[in-house]
Amino acid sequence: MSAALSRSDFVKWTASFAGSFVLLAGRDGVLTPAKAQAAADFSPNAWLRIHPDDTISVFINRSEMGQGVMTGLPTLVAEELDVPLARMTVEVASPAPQYLYPGQREMSTGGSVSLRSSWKPLRQAGANARAMLVQAAAQRWSVDPVSLTTRDGKVVHAASNRSATYGSLAAAAAKLPLPSDVALKVPEQFALIGKRGTQRLDVPSKVDGSAHYGIDVKVPGMRYAAIARCPVFGGTVKRFDANQAKAIKGVLDAVQISRGVAVIADNTWAAFRGRDALVVEWDEGPRAGNESAAMFAEAERLARDPSRSTATTKRGDVSSLSGRSLDAIYYGPFLAHATLEPMNATAYVRDDSCEIWAPTQAQSRAQAAAMRITGLPAEKIVIHTTMLGGGFGRRLQSDYIEEAVELSKAIKAPVKVTWSRADDLQHDFYRPMIVDVMRGVLDAGGRIAGLSCAAYGDSGSEVADATYQIPNLLVTTVAADHGVPTGAWRAPNANWTAFVMESFLDELAHAAGQDPVAFRLAHLLPDSAAAACLKLAAQRANWGTARAGISQGVALGFWNGSTCATVADVALNGSMPKVRRVTAAVAVGIAVNPEIVVAQTRSGVNYGLSAALRSKITLKNGRVEQANFDTYPVMRIAEAPAIDVAIVPSDASPTGIGELGVPAIAPAVSNAIFAATGKRIRRLPFSDAQDA
Repeated sequence: MSAALSRSDFVKWTASFAGSFVLLAGRDGVLTPAKAQAAADFSPNAWLRIHPDDTISVFINRSEMGQGVMTGLPTLVAEELDVPLARMTVEVASPAPQYLYPGQREMSTGGSVSLRSSWKPLRQAGANARAMLVQAAAQRWSVDPVSLTTRDGKVVHAASNRSATYGSLAAAAAKLPLPSDVALKVPEQFALIGKRGTQRLDVPSKVDGSAHYGIDVKVPGMRYAAIARCPVFGGTVKRFDANQAKAIKGVLDAVQISRGVAVIADNTWAAFRGRDALVVEWDEGPRAGNESAAMFAEAERLARDPSRSTATTKRGDVSSLSGRSLDAIYYGPFLAHATLEPMNATAYVRDDSCEIWAPTQAQSRAQAAAMRITGLPAEKIVIHTTMLGGGFGRRLQSDYIEEAVELSKAIKAPVKVTWSRADDLQHDFYRPMIVDVMRGVLDAGGRIAGLSCAAYGDSGSEVADATYQIPNLLVTTVAADHGVPTGAWRAPNANWTAFVMESFLDELAHAAGQDPVAFRLAHLLPDSAAAACLKLAAQRANWGTARAGISQGVALGFWNGSTCATVADVALNGSMPKVRRVTAAVAVGIAVNPEIVVAQTRSGVNYGLSAALRSKITLKNGRVEQANFDTYPVMRIAEAPAIDVAIVPSDASPTGIGELGVPAIAPAVSNAIFAATGKRIRRLPFSDAQDA
């Protein structure tokens, strides 16, 4: 959107806001007024709206799934605008071009990039709005704008003891020309960014029950649906009989769709009961013979076969090195996301429009899928993003939304599709199963001379190439072809790469006769974030201090520009680890909301530890064996460790926190188990490794 706009156009565009002051940060990063629509069909399309009653609306292009964007992103605006954060209301926008930052191709939430990508655009939106409000006050009082200050949502003229609220200046500010080159605050001026004590804006509604999740959606005339899907991936419906299903009270109909057979009812429970009563004959396809043990054997065979692999990283020549060598092989299972809120979506397809209510991480992907199913253009498809009861990458997929859209189109009514926990575990896009074959060579001085990793699946040790100083490095990969759907799982790739690399580095440190912390520091640049985190975590954890019944393990984790060093204090409860305490030091640039950084680090540690302890997805006769939390166990509150989080001080731009705590916890615990028992853990979950 161009910044060139006449005063008359500006007045016409903003007139229907009845005194509201609206600014939009366009694709080119320039702040421009947003075009108003008629009140009856108004759809917000601006980052910031200041109302005459002094309330402020902020529109964000990220989904709230517990990570705190409904506080973190408004903090950026509030900082530059000089208003209390509590005065802001926050709404997730429907996907549209004006909600894409420069360089952003689609509206989605993942990769821990929300703050990093919003750091300048949202601050600039607040700063430019503040400048226009100051100019409006200066004109009203006939004073020099330089003589004015702002605080607490007011423009103040100290010399005359006058002040005006932003709301009272909104209409006048909207008539002013757009400013350019408004300076942003420097860290020394921050009143909100980096300060502790910020209250999260989304917490009160979550506590009092008023928060709106996808599973809470109700639309007039809505139907409810549950879907029978083939238990084998890629299978299809041969034929079905719905007579028994239709005999259940509340069941209205049964309809075949792309992914199976949908039972439509007047309530969710009837839909589930009707689904269970369906008689469906499946064409299970070629994957009906998939078995986990055979799949791992085949993965190992392929990983060891140079003719099947592709080099993704190559530096020097590992094969020509002489010295002490170590070999190891690591096995990782499929993992489910297991979000607290199962998949669900509500859709209403009309002849000329489509509305979707969903807990989604990927609004643009959902919109594109709806366009394909309905044939409607993008502007006719509205996405209402609800709160997400967990995401972890699962809701980057649009399959559950596509089901609702296809079904609504078929029955010509609004419909909510709800998944059961069994549906959720057995039809996920899983963290891939992975096998890594490792080889390391130590030189005469006990340093790593070379390292090789042959990986099957979405893995590899590229992180080592960017962090540890290893002169010879070879990473090869073999693409998986098992037919099991896979996708992003919190800290994709890094959640497994860290386990392999940090466990194997510990093995090399032991072989070199060196302390694991000292060994890592010897292979890191002294002024790196990794070195700073490692030193801080070791110091806070009292690394190396003997304690009865407690062993320590250490690991580094890296995610998308952020770094975490983790020390785990572990006791053994029989053959299983009991993690007593975790110390994590994180480097994330400036911590915009320090409490959120701490909370998300703890969340990541607990999520990663939960998966490492007992979680796995296994296949038998092509079917996922796990159906609920009795067969896919997750960590209970009593198992959760105390977690101390330290933030490395920085004034650099934020890099992201939502996934950072995950990668390092599993290797830190496995290294502590070795310190206690002398046994190396090379297979996850720990329950499998201890039984081996």
